[in-house]
Amino acid sequence: MKYQTQKIALAYFSVALGLFVIQIVGGLLVGFVYVSPNFLSELMPFNILRMLHTNSLVVWLLLGFFGAAYFLIPEEAEREIHSPMLAYLQLIILVVGTLGVVLTYVFNLFEGNWLLGKEGREFLEQPKWVKVGIVVAALIFLYNVSMTVLKGKKTAITNVLLLGLWGLALLFLFAFYNPSNLALDKQYWWFVIHLWVEGVWELIMASILAYLMLKLTGVDREVVEKWLYVIVALALFSGILGTGHHFYWIGGPGYWQWIGSIFSSLEVIPFFAMMAFAFVMVWKGRRDHPNKAALLWSLGCATLAFFGAGVWGFLHTLHGVNFYSHGTQITAAHGHLAFYGAYVCLNIAIFTYAMPILRNRDPYNQVLNMGAFWLMSSGMCFMTFTLTFAGTVQTHMQRVLGEYFMDVQEQLAIFYWMRFFSGVVVFIGLLMLVYALAMPRKEVISDDASVPAE
Repeated sequence: MKYQTQKIALAYFSVALGLFVIQIVGGLLVGFVYVSPNFLSELMPFNILRMLHTNSLVVWLLLGFFGAAYFLIPEEAEREIHSPMLAYLQLIILVVGTLGVVLTYVFNLFEGNWLLGKEGREFLEQPKWVKVGIVVAALIFLYNVSMTVLKGKKTAITNVLLLGLWGLALLFLFAFYNPSNLALDKQYWWFVIHLWVEGVWELIMASILAYLMLKLTGVDREVVEKWLYVIVALALFSGILGTGHHFYWIGGPGYWQWIGSIFSSLEVIPFFAMMAFAFVMVWKGRRDHPNKAALLWSLGCATLAFFGAGVWGFLHTLHGVNFYSHGTQITAAHGHLAFYGAYVCLNIAIFTYAMPILRNRDPYNQVLNMGAFWLMSSGMCFMTFTLTFAGTVQTHMQRVLGEYFMDVQEQLAIFYWMRFFSGVVVFIGLLMLVYALAMPRKEVISDDASVPAE
């Protein structure tokens, strides 16, 4: 570790991993409700479980991004973080806000209160006071990392990362605007949700992936930076107008059907470019880096993001198809693999690379870590396939044949059971991962007592 303030990242990574466990537990409970609808219905209704599952996903991914920034920016800028105290204050604000959200959701506190009660918008259910806290934390973060970069060396990686992080914070401001007209509400709601995950988050993903490729493969920085700028241009070109695929059926003008179809079809390209980038960098690389697990997660991130966000997104993005498939389990299939591939694998890749460095150890428990990758990824892929089949059957029975929603749901029970058990596999893989990252490798003393055995 070259810079002392990189240790800030360890606190962010640790909290993120804890929330990741909570998110998957919530997902398992939600999955079980699909096969046993009355499970926990009095104690914790489905809508509360789902809020915890989705909100904890967003928060732990953001904490991973913040931690990654605090880890890589000192190396790229060649100077310490501007204010470690502000970085820890930011983390405290986010943790307090997260606890406030959980208590508000679980106990349904302050219902109807404009400031303290939860809001009824998916992914943006946080009470107003928590949203204000998020903005304050984001401003602290942006000031801290921007000052660090401005006073230090500027690179393509830090430029793109800062662009993505500033965009993330500014777009969140639309979460405060909640018009009474439902069509307008959804239009501005997608300015946060879509332009995050299919816009600025892609910039963050590309910059962190570029940093990992630089460290793990030894390819020249000029080559990495050229790829990075091409990927960013493609992501912004397709992602911004690609928002139109959410405006098909919410009362917007008809031209969005064509704009959305054309530009969201092009969203496959940046994800393919990212996959090609990762594999070409490894192929060209001269470095036999000891951290094979981090390289595996990096390649897995690029590959599964292409299939989850790119291919599965394209499957139902054309308005002629979306007319039938909109809001079915096909959407859930796309969402699960896209988030897992693009952002979950990315965060785990940077955790796997950085945590041994931050804890002053060689890469440890690599076999366990790589086993966790294959378990979690195979579980998520199987879940995606089962949800895709479920969505196809649902689309035909419900949207084409016109059968009742609940009658169709009964026919999908076998798929929901398979989805639940694939979730159990993901959870087992997660426990292996947390153990591999959290527990130090046991060093066996060889005959020469001064030399630890490999």
